[in-house]
Amino acid sequence: MEFKISGISAVVVLADEAPHIHQAPIAPDHPAASTSPEPPPFTEISAQETTTGHLGSYIQRDSGNIPQPTRLPPTVASANPQIASSEPNPRRRRRSPSVYSEDPRSSFELYPSFTSEHRRGTGNDPQHGDLRPERERPPVPKRRRLMNKAMRLDPDSASSNGPQNHANGSSPTTQKNGISTSTNGHSSPTNGHSPPHQNGFSTSIARSKSSNFYGHDREEITRLLIQGLGDLGYHSSANRLSHESGYEVESPAVAAFRNAILQGQWSEAESLLFGVDSEADGGGVSISNGHSHHLGGLKLAVNADPDSMRFSIREQKYLELLEKAETTTAIMVLRHELQPLGQDVGRLDHLSSLMVCPTVEDMMRQAHWDGALGNSRQNLLQELSRSISPSVMIPDHRLAVLMDQIKQSQIAKCLYHNPSTSPSLFSDHMCDRTQFPLQTAFELNQSDGEVYFVEFSHDGKRLAASGADAVTVIYDTSTFQVRHTLREHTAPVVQLAWSPDDTRLITCSQDNKARVWDASTGMCLLQIDHHNQPVSTACWAPDGETFVTGSLDKQSQLCVWTLDGRPSYSWAIDYRVQDCAISQDGQRMVTISPERQIFVYNFVTREEEYSILLRSKMTCLSISQDSKYILVNLADNEVQLIDVETAEIVRRFLGQKQGTFMIRSSFGGADENLIISGSEDSKVYIWHKENGTLIETLEGHTRGCVNAVAWNPADPSMFASAGDDMIVRIWSKETAPSLSRRKSSVPSSHRGSRYL
Repeated sequence: MEFKISGISAVVVLADEAPHIHQAPIAPDHPAASTSPEPPPFTEISAQETTTGHLGSYIQRDSGNIPQPTRLPPTVASANPQIASSEPNPRRRRRSPSVYSEDPRSSFELYPSFTSEHRRGTGNDPQHGDLRPERERPPVPKRRRLMNKAMRLDPDSASSNGPQNHANGSSPTTQKNGISTSTNGHSSPTNGHSPPHQNGFSTSIARSKSSNFYGHDREEITRLLIQGLGDLGYHSSANRLSHESGYEVESPAVAAFRNAILQGQWSEAESLLFGVDSEADGGGVSISNGHSHHLGGLKLAVNADPDSMRFSIREQKYLELLEKAETTTAIMVLRHELQPLGQDVGRLDHLSSLMVCPTVEDMMRQAHWDGALGNSRQNLLQELSRSISPSVMIPDHRLAVLMDQIKQSQIAKCLYHNPSTSPSLFSDHMCDRTQFPLQTAFELNQSDGEVYFVEFSHDGKRLAASGADAVTVIYDTSTFQVRHTLREHTAPVVQLAWSPDDTRLITCSQDNKARVWDASTGMCLLQIDHHNQPVSTACWAPDGETFVTGSLDKQSQLCVWTLDGRPSYSWAIDYRVQDCAISQDGQRMVTISPERQIFVYNFVTREEEYSILLRSKMTCLSISQDSKYILVNLADNEVQLIDVETAEIVRRFLGQKQGTFMIRSSFGGADENLIISGSEDSKVYIWHKENGTLIETLEGHTRGCVNAVAWNPADPSMFASAGDDMIVRIWSKETAPSLSRRKSSVPSSHRGSRYL
């Protein structure tokens, strides 16, 4: 047994581990006696002579050559023998859970068999003799013992002198220096060889609690809380809860799979996901420290497609090889790993085309992929996790998702929900109708004809309106005074679009031209005269570097343009384009035709993804800010909300009148939780997006159709409507202090006498 006291190393030979050696007394000047002034680094002491006073002496035991022991003064050996203490030490020490504290009891109380002469240090050694000089000897302290009797006092003791059979070779009831070896100071076996006690709480104790928590499963709630605490950054609290409850967020196999994906260990990731027999070439994989783990694969979700999951993993592997310019290996992956899976041929063709990209940056741009050091691996893990059973691998940020669902549920029940802040979780949510924009605050009458289109800038500071008089008017929304009047078109302007940074404005006209304007000066920057029929629509790419125009002609109906007017791409289609929109994430472009069809394109690859045939003609479309939904107006008095991914109709909104004319609708309200539309009956209709309830029917326009509506993206309490009565109405909540109902005045020269 080796131990240290005050920095001194010592080896203790217990009584039953070494034989008693009987040596004749050796004089201090005997050649066998040591004359070295410094003690050796290790001191070997028998259990019968284990005293503090003997730590300065040592016995060297070699095979066939046993030197005689050397007696030093009974002082504790020091690293520097020149400063070793020579003071008497009448009190002996014992091992205890604290730091070798001195025993307040005398050696006689602990060892009554010793005589008083031994206690005074005057008795002769029966085996070695008394080697002390004639000067006064200090009392020799006696041997010590462990508090838990791990070291026996005599050879007849029944206790074992060896360590107890506990993990790490130490007794769970005796800890040196009084410090526990387990987590957070709670005693627990270690190294995984004993039952799983964590933080002093066993799994059996955690399982003994009721499995029901107010009608919910206790394990699910606990695991979600542990994950949520980690997402919040409270990792110590998460670990504490895991230890106390006995639950873990995920198993070691799931953790190993997660790590394999994030570290780019693709073969190991597939083996962990599907099991070692999932591949034809087989081969096992070790996931940690030589411990045995289940390698049969993770439990997949009911609707999971294993081949699709393999394709996603190998696609990431392929792209990373291209990024590292390892083209030969990438070709092998494409031919022997991706192609045999029999997935989408178009997707394979696109992947193969990436090999001819001149630069890595161009490859990444065409693949819409941010590289191994970006978020691609994390995105892959999230995609794969949706195909793994949630009981095995909890989806990322699950608690936050559930909280959002709770909020959405409360919003769905709140008809007039339109605040700019998110509802609180502390109380049930309900908005007051008085905070909803139900009153006309401004009537803008600068147009000399029907107003066909109206749109707020992205920052909400300007409003543009255009119509039958071929003029586009830009208003300042702080005062609703006219800032610019754009007059270069020679036919009605049927649509307009603000650039993502609001510095430019595109106008589409029935004069077969589209124009790009400087929104700050009102100057025309560019004219597109490529089309042979009216330009019906235009939209900007999210980066603001290109834009798309659509036309009703049969040639070059859909084109991409650069800011300097050069055509970048043209789709070869056989239908007229009535409207188009690009999703905010830049992934998709959606168009509609007069032939009742919706076409969805991959805006990155320019390929058509799918098309939908509806029962009636459509007049307009828009895409939600989260890029998840398409909103279309149908000529049979219906507005439909369609899921972009599934192409399924999510909800129908009924009530408005529409059959003959071009009527437009839009997303509106805070978080786009409302649907708003014009109507042929001169009214504005507003629905709740989540439940389809018709909230309000607003009257204000005096005659004809309400052709277009637009909600202010920066102010949820404001929207605009445009009608055949040549008026643009600004709607606001009743208590708005900065707005008052009035008509915007302009010089008489700006007005005309054009009516229906």
